[in-house]
Amino acid sequence: MNDKLILTLVEKFDASSIAELDLNDGTSRLVLRKDAAFAHGQAAGVYGPSSISGAAQTGAVSGAASAGGEVPPVHLGLPVLPGSTAVSPTVTGGELITSPIVATFYASSGPDAPPFVKAGSRVKAGASLCILEAMKMMNHLEAEFDCEILSVKAASGDLVEYGQALFEVKRL
Repeated sequence: MNDKLILTLVEKFDASSIAELDLNDGTSRLVLRKDAAFAHGQAAGVYGPSSISGAAQTGAVSGAASAGGEVPPVHLGLPVLPGSTAVSPTVTGGELITSPIVATFYASSGPDAPPFVKAGSRVKAGASLCILEAMKMMNHLEAEFDCEILSVKAASGDLVEYGQALFEVKRL
């Protein structure tokens, strides 16, 4: 992505009612988020400091992918939210995967379809854990690492909050 395109995207995004935009062209990744969309009901200080490089502040983007083949996100001065599957330790020794957005939780792809995962399921990194519907957009929440599902903390159709625990997992 070139600087002019990025600046145009940022301006259009800022003027729109879109809360989050994640673009990936295979060599560059652009992540834009507005904190107003997530601020309702959230405590102050939920967001960590933005990881903005000098190049990103001026709109320049590095096109290099990381050694693992993943494209690092570029943050342009907007609040940085935890990763799509924020993970934190729990009391039982497992970890919690939390919701990155306020949304409706769906355990399966349809009412008659089996759930993506259930307690005891072993999943590979990149596998869908659930669908989070927000503003008529169906977002697949994917595992960031190989894990075993210890428990599912939400039921299909539940409205989940930002940061709410969805799954307790054990890394494999």
